[in-house]
Amino acid sequence: MGDVAMTVPVIRAFMQQNPCIKITVVSRPFFKPFFDGIHNVDFFSVDVKGRHKGFFGLLKLYSDLKKRNIDAIADLHNVLRSQIIRNLFAFSGKKVAHTDKGRAEKKALTRAVNKIFQPVKSMVDRHVDTFNQLGFKVDISNPIFPQKAILSNEIVKILGEKGNNKWIGIAPFAQYESKVYPLDLMQKVIDDLASNTTHKIFLFGGGNKEIEILNSLANKKANVITIAGKLHLYQELQLISNLNVMLSMDSGNSHIAAMLGVKVITLWGATHPFAGFAPFNQPLENCLTADREKYPLLPTSVYGNKKVAGYEEVMRSISVEKVVFSIQSQLAE
Repeated sequence: MGDVAMTVPVIRAFMQQNPCIKITVVSRPFFKPFFDGIHNVDFFSVDVKGRHKGFFGLLKLYSDLKKRNIDAIADLHNVLRSQIIRNLFAFSGKKVAHTDKGRAEKKALTRAVNKIFQPVKSMVDRHVDTFNQLGFKVDISNPIFPQKAILSNEIVKILGEKGNNKWIGIAPFAQYESKVYPLDLMQKVIDDLASNTTHKIFLFGGGNKEIEILNSLANKKANVITIAGKLHLYQELQLISNLNVMLSMDSGNSHIAAMLGVKVITLWGATHPFAGFAPFNQPLENCLTADREKYPLLPTSVYGNKKVAGYEEVMRSISVEKVVFSIQSQLAE
């Protein structure tokens, strides 16, 4: 989800600066709401479980896309399936380009020996490079974000009116445990923020297990609302666009908030913003990282999927006070 969200600011800027070009975004149907409202962007839903499943399904996908008279392919995913599609277009004489994920630089950043601790190019900038290869200039230095969504009556019934309240989103989960802030510390963050009655806190997640944890974190506080399972994606995007700040792990929710121009505070354990996955257009000081003096091998992983003995508790080196202060600082601006 985060990978798709990181393409949105680039595509939005591309369309603002190249209004006569038409883009077809090819992805899973779930992600269509990400691109709604962007001028001249059409969305093609890939049916990975049906028509477009397997190798022969990829041939059908190529055939379906070819009917759209596509002139060039920008492969922003650069995985086996997208590589096959772009190569089929290349063989037919179309211009193609793909995003270089910088795997060698990321490996140097995360290895234990001879670590090169310096930022690599962000994924958003790498996507810009991909469009440059196709002959298009894209400038993301002064991004224009969509206006805050007008909440429907249906959503207001669930969330309440915003009024003069400060709305804070908290997404406490991530794909890997090494990227999740300990729940006992997150409880303290929520309790501290909720003690201010002008704050309304929305907890994001999905699935029965996560909903159960979120309800426990909410602890029946009137100004803490679990929205997991209550809103579909389009409605969640509307809510996120109205947040004053989002607190997220190194996960998809940080990139969704960033693509909508919302202030984002991110917490980093085994991973690090230097790997190129910092939320778009957010200052580095909003990325709160674990203590590298205490844990010098950090970052130990690009995605958080590697376990290193003795580094299980790195997230605890980010204090509750620092997290709360960072959120309050954003609310005060």
